[in-house]
Amino acid sequence: MISLQNISKQYSGRYLFRDLSLRIEDGTRIAFVGRNGTGKSTLMKIILGEIDSDTGKIVRSRFNSVGYLPQDSVYHAGRTLFAETATAFDDLNRLHERVREIGNEVEAMTVHGGGDAPGLQDLMNEMGQAQSILEHREGYSIETKVKQVLSGLGFHEKDLPRMTEEFSGGWQMRIALAKLLLQEPTILMLDEPTNHLDIESLEWIEGYLKASQGSLVLVSHDSRFLDNLVDRVIEISMGKATEYTGNYSSYLTQKAGRRAVLEASLKNRQRAIDSTTSFIERFRYKSTKARQVQSRIKRLEKMEDLETEREEASISLNFPDPPHAGRVVMELENISKSYDNNVVLQDISLTIERTDRIALLGLNGSGKSTLARIIADVDTFEGGLRKPGHNTILSYYAQNTADGLDPNKTTLQTLDSVAPLKSPGELRTLLGCFLFTGDDAFKPVSVLSGGEKSRLALARMLLRPANLLIMDEPTNHLDAQSKAILQNSLLRFPGAYVIVSHDRDFLAPLINKVAVLKDNNLYLYHGSVDEYLEKYRREQKALAEEGALPESAAPAYSQKDQKRKEAESRQERYKRLKPLKESLEHIEKEIAACEKKKGELENAFSDQNTYKNDSLIQSLHMEYSQVTSQLASLYDTWTATEEEIDEITHID
Repeated sequence: MISLQNISKQYSGRYLFRDLSLRIEDGTRIAFVGRNGTGKSTLMKIILGEIDSDTGKIVRSRFNSVGYLPQDSVYHAGRTLFAETATAFDDLNRLHERVREIGNEVEAMTVHGGGDAPGLQDLMNEMGQAQSILEHREGYSIETKVKQVLSGLGFHEKDLPRMTEEFSGGWQMRIALAKLLLQEPTILMLDEPTNHLDIESLEWIEGYLKASQGSLVLVSHDSRFLDNLVDRVIEISMGKATEYTGNYSSYLTQKAGRRAVLEASLKNRQRAIDSTTSFIERFRYKSTKARQVQSRIKRLEKMEDLETEREEASISLNFPDPPHAGRVVMELENISKSYDNNVVLQDISLTIERTDRIALLGLNGSGKSTLARIIADVDTFEGGLRKPGHNTILSYYAQNTADGLDPNKTTLQTLDSVAPLKSPGELRTLLGCFLFTGDDAFKPVSVLSGGEKSRLALARMLLRPANLLIMDEPTNHLDAQSKAILQNSLLRFPGAYVIVSHDRDFLAPLINKVAVLKDNNLYLYHGSVDEYLEKYRREQKALAEEGALPESAAPAYSQKDQKRKEAESRQERYKRLKPLKESLEHIEKEIAACEKKKGELENAFSDQNTYKNDSLIQSLHMEYSQVTSQLASLYDTWTATEEEIDEITHID
């Protein structure tokens, strides 16, 4: 359990949050949500102890272990993929090494001294204890576990001996995630974990986390991911933290209800203010009404100031009307692409019609971005034909589009350069939708962060007339509100588009075809993303039942026997720990009550009037003696209970 009590944090006089209190209990699944910059990642780091809060305190149970995945800046080097991932089991690996050492010592002793060699029995006892722990913690299946989790996250058997420094940033994050999952901390904290996953890996990690027993704290803009995993939502907004019970969809419903109540309260308050102000102005100078006027002035001063978050969901943005195009806007015939000896695409054919909304899916490294660049005519290819249709005008958003922005222009000038007929007010409204507010309009591009540049590039794309849009991971740096604005704009866009994305909720209402890259080939499915995923799940289930699941997709959570054994072990441990933890909680409440009483008595002793009453002082001394004695007994019981819990936890 982790308890946050009245936590506050500010930067340059601006509060991210103030007097925030929160409990992370066993088995809790929490999401931190809010617009970019509200302090979600900062709150995570405060919980971890990486950043100090300005006020308040954090109480952490010493029985908790916390695993944390940051948004980025994770790098591994010096080991193979398998060896690095296996470091999650360092304690068990050390135990294996000790068993081997004991085996060698026992062999040497029996050769020279026979079965009665001094110290032999002690070594045999130590080996028995070590082997018992290894069996209990499944220390003999480390290799299987490592391979299962790496496979679920998209790695292949051939990747295991590769050095970790050979992997790109997104794969580095997957290595870190694999190690966390294998360590099985009691509290898992993940900051935007879906940014580096493809849809297949995302489906797998959801299943894995659903089957896990620990607490989970998530920061994510992937609403479906949150819907499937959390049962509490903490919204950070305007320096406050508001808690909602239920998943993400439930949070949205409750928030809408609270907003309706708040807006009604605001209207009622405004009516009361107007009525009171009118009375004051009308009778301010009438002596017969002086008392009533003064009473209303005081009432006006005391009226509570209700705040409501600025709401921009009603803003509607449209892509410019696309130029008229022919029925087919792009045609690829037998496209092939290689990097050195690595074949990425082989004989790929795809026809894009003017009414097509295509999701381009596939495992990371399957060639999605490469194919998007070829469609956009920014990458070459070795074989085949690329044939744009009649009057096709294409607009392309790449993950590195931000690098092409002019660093000397301001954000406002960047938009004005592609839409000179738009008024400054219209352009600033668009900037606001992508989190550039106030003086941000005059910031030069050179000082923007990578995420800010990406959002600016996306805003610029909304101003360019085109009838074919190619978008590669457009939502990676958008919060929920900006993502909804882009999604609604695409719903109204009458042209064609191809989107590379792993965000299922973003894609769900937009897509009518799914193109999947697999093993250098492209497979086209007619229908929505949800229909494709349902078909994919059925296929994977059938393969699993036949025992033919490919090694690149074998989910650890599908190993029924292993999971059953783990569940039985956890259940047994839970049965033993539950009454002890309940007892500990009861003792802690009693201690708190006694400490409070002790403090009250000490305050009474410091009062001069207490010593004027002899009978009172004697009574207080007697009560104080009883309280301190009770406290000493409670602390002894608390320590014994903690040690018993610690012993069970250590053995298990």
